[in-house]
Amino acid sequence: MPGWHEATKELQAQGKFQMVGIIQEQHPDRCRLFMQWKQMGWPILIDSLNLAGLSGIPRTLAIDEHGIVRLTKAKPEGIEEAFLNVSYPEPENLPSQPDSQPDLDDLLGKLKDATDEGENTVEAWCNFGDAFYMWGGEERLTETMEAYQQAIQLDPKDGNAHFRLGVAYRRRHDSAHPQPGDFQKAIDHWAASLDIDPNQYIWRRRIQQFGPRLQKPYPFYDWVTEAREDIRKRGETPAALTVEPRGAEIASPSKEFASSPTTKKEPDSKGRIYRDKRGYVRAEATVVPNTVEPGTPARVHVAFRPNTRIKAHWNNDVEGLIFWVNPPDSWSVDSPRHTVPNSPEPVSLETRRVEFEIRAPENGLEPLTKIPAYALYYVCEDVDGTCLYRRQDIDIGIATRR
Repeated sequence: MPGWHEATKELQAQGKFQMVGIIQEQHPDRCRLFMQWKQMGWPILIDSLNLAGLSGIPRTLAIDEHGIVRLTKAKPEGIEEAFLNVSYPEPENLPSQPDSQPDLDDLLGKLKDATDEGENTVEAWCNFGDAFYMWGGEERLTETMEAYQQAIQLDPKDGNAHFRLGVAYRRRHDSAHPQPGDFQKAIDHWAASLDIDPNQYIWRRRIQQFGPRLQKPYPFYDWVTEAREDIRKRGETPAALTVEPRGAEIASPSKEFASSPTTKKEPDSKGRIYRDKRGYVRAEATVVPNTVEPGTPARVHVAFRPNTRIKAHWNNDVEGLIFWVNPPDSWSVDSPRHTVPNSPEPVSLETRRVEFEIRAPENGLEPLTKIPAYALYYVCEDVDGTCLYRRQDIDIGIATRR
């Protein structure tokens, strides 16, 4: 996009040329920050579901004033001669354009009527899910998922339905009301879609965004810090991000698996710290990719959330969370020890996250391997309750394929 912008700035200023972009982005506000950073003010449309059906990017189209695509492989060099200076006659019988956005309830009603009246097809249910996702907001994500699930029941090999269901699960994971397993379900459905069509670039990139460094083509969001600094230097306020990129999303690719043994001792090798039997903190692990082959890596995302139902919260007056991994024999881990610092407040409720990478052995794989790990943390019960030091054991299951 920046290349096209720079090459056509003068044409845009003269009103001869209007840039419009479409991105297949899970987090649209990141594109807003990028556009602000590069000072590109033209419209961007968001296609998180890949409704355009693109299998690779970029794809450039030249569209005339009548809404007709005239070039499908447009290039900024020579765009004036090849497109702008060409006169195109107005076609006959152009379809009329809607005056406004359709009413959601009316649209959903028509789609539901269609499915009830015999159009029980993959396309019909995907259309139903698309409408819920695009216009229903986070409040209608459950119905979005149910529609895509109906499509998958009709055809388990429909890659589009799997991909879109994964997008919906990830959106709910990032919302204010995530459900346990949302992130892993997103990865599982993206993996299913890619297994159906391994040449689909968009689907592959969505998994790589959260995956191990050995399988990354580039660092996806390492530019965010630089962008914010440059924007602030111009006296502007950077566009806010709903979900901060971290860990895998900003990690650089690597050609070798780097195992970094720690010089520190295991913090609770004898298991003497009391277990968190009441569940003051809930742990959830997601493995990307969801299946590993001999000698290949995976990136494990572990999230720790205080149990607000019993008013549990972090105690930040002492050290932060410690996470330890004990990989099985022949498995390699990038680092066995990870720490999460405390928030500046005396108590807090934030989700604490740990990411680590692990590589399977070349031989002797079982269909499912349990990776033992545990976390140590200080947590308080209730508002003025007792503050405790607790351990939580976590067996991370990694599916393997020989």
